[in-house]
Amino acid sequence: MRSLVHIDEIMQILKTTIDTSNMPLVSRKNWEEINKTPFTVLISCLLSLRTKDLVTEQASLRLFKRYHTPHEIDMATEEELRQLIYPVGFYKVKAKRIKEISKTLIDTYNGQVPNDFHELLLLKGVGRKTANIVMRYGFKNDNYLPIDTHCHRIPNRIGWISTKTPTETEFALKKILSKKYWLDFNHLFVLFGQQICTPISPHCTTCPISVFCEKKNVMNHR
Repeated sequence: MRSLVHIDEIMQILKTTIDTSNMPLVSRKNWEEINKTPFTVLISCLLSLRTKDLVTEQASLRLFKRYHTPHEIDMATEEELRQLIYPVGFYKVKAKRIKEISKTLIDTYNGQVPNDFHELLLLKGVGRKTANIVMRYGFKNDNYLPIDTHCHRIPNRIGWISTKTPTETEFALKKILSKKYWLDFNHLFVLFGQQICTPISPHCTTCPISVFCEKKNVMNHR
């Protein structure tokens, strides 16, 4: 895998060429309009599932300007929550889910999000991606590496790894990717996947790292 030799170079190129002005909300260091806490990171991440980043951001702002703690959301009605988070994908299911999680946090964790990866996975609807995001961006723990669909697909396409699932990718990347890149990796590869290295017909002719990419399973490109 010749691309492995150029990991540092690839990461530096992406850091200087990818437009990060529209970075996903959970990845931003500071939230200007609302408080960024482990709880708001958790809920915003749940809202983001199968939803575009801009829609997630707007829904999160509407919700957290009114309710931003488990106790406040527990007191709200599902209908109120639906109205605030619409039109995120599956908004009715998500309104119910965030009430359930808020109730669990109150009953089991004294109203606090547990600062423990495995405890997070016990919360209904929370998978490895969400738990990693909460630990990384909510608790600022640098031992965690969130992996979404872009973060799984692109390292395989480049030729860094050969994995079948995001979980396999998480463990494989932790072995080859210097920890100094873990903070930037998620948002850089999400934006890279949205802007250039798209799932279908990627923009290889204008890609800043094309020379290092093995283009695995790329049938057509622009």
